[in-house]
Amino acid sequence: MTDDGTIQEKPSSNDERIDEALLQLAAEGAPLTHDAVAKISGVSRRTVYRRYADQVELRKRLWNLLSPPGGMPRNLHDLLDRELRETFEKFDRQAAAMTVASASPEGRQMRLEMKAERVAAYSAIFGPHTDRLTEEQARKAHAAMQLLCCGLAWREMRDQWDLNGPDAAEASAWAVKVLIAHLDREGAQAFDVPTPH
Repeated sequence: MTDDGTIQEKPSSNDERIDEALLQLAAEGAPLTHDAVAKISGVSRRTVYRRYADQVELRKRLWNLLSPPGGMPRNLHDLLDRELRETFEKFDRQAAAMTVASASPEGRQMRLEMKAERVAAYSAIFGPHTDRLTEEQARKAHAAMQLLCCGLAWREMRDQWDLNGPDAAEASAWAVKVLIAHLDREGAQAFDVPTPH
């Protein structure tokens, strides 16, 4: 049953029921196990195992359900022009699961399993703007800008500033654009910024 009292239609396929179970477990902060998915979805444990051989695969599927519609960003223009807004809007639609997943041990493990792919993608799109920095400075710049584009930024802006997904995306895109403009303008001196009074 939904919040407004209407009966929610049960997903028809096994895959849809497994997806719903994964989202429900994430929203509850519960461990993602094959047994739990089978129990909630009404799908046999064997069927869950056939689709997802281990917990890593279950977490990867959950990440795909919660993650940006197109996966990791491929270019900076699309990320700032529309993908960030689409991603944060998706987070709004799945707020319960996103909020808990961003704070739970299971969610942290899910994010860590995507680390190499995430670091590579963001380094590739930010790299042309940090190529005059030292390697250590570039890593710090990439980390700061990537943080503005992730679920943790969405959650904090939602919880602390009452911003919805589109507004949070606009704020994040603005901040990344300001940082990119500064990096392009200042080059190797980009980290030499005086502290404001």
